[in-house]
Amino acid sequence: MVQAYMRFMHKRLADTYTFIEGGREGYFTMMLLKKSRLTLLDSQNLFFPNSRMMRNLLVAQVLFRGQKLWLMTSHFESCKANSVERMRQLRLVMKKMSKAPDDVTVLFGGDTNLRDYEVATVGIPSNVCDLWEQLGKPEKCRYTWDTVANTNKEIPFKCHFRFDRVYLRRATQDGIPQLDPHNMALIGLEKLRCGLFTSDHWGIYCTFSVKQK
Repeated sequence: MVQAYMRFMHKRLADTYTFIEGGREGYFTMMLLKKSRLTLLDSQNLFFPNSRMMRNLLVAQVLFRGQKLWLMTSHFESCKANSVERMRQLRLVMKKMSKAPDDVTVLFGGDTNLRDYEVATVGIPSNVCDLWEQLGKPEKCRYTWDTVANTNKEIPFKCHFRFDRVYLRRATQDGIPQLDPHNMALIGLEKLRCGLFTSDHWGIYCTFSVKQK
């Protein structure tokens, strides 16, 4: 997000959505929470101490139908050369997710810039799942950064990566309804009238079902 577009969105969406901003300068993360569905309890903006790109973890604690949710997003360190810092950021996010209270469901989604070998090196806690893997690794949703299909950036080489990922940690306390992933799709696949896509990344759209434990 950048300030100019944030002001544009505020003018049109402030009555419908609660805005949670992850910064003020340059470009930054932001969440929009639909007021009619989610009640915001608290939010945190946790900066990664070793980031050279002003990257952070944005956390919103909300109520959804009486249940506690932690919604998280981040934009991990970019570029192949910053692998060590990116893995450090993944460790911090996984620790935050896995140690959340037992009565809380935690959902993280964002542009992680992760390569598969980095995730394998760090490891994902047993109580956290990758939604793409949980849903059977649908090929149509594998690559969210694809310089073959997405022409927003002029890059001399063609490649594709699963940079954008969604992780879920279910509540474990007895009697707390369980959030189960139902479907995943990529969005932003059509060009705008200006001839560009909404982003150089595809977006991820997920649906869930809720069942009593």
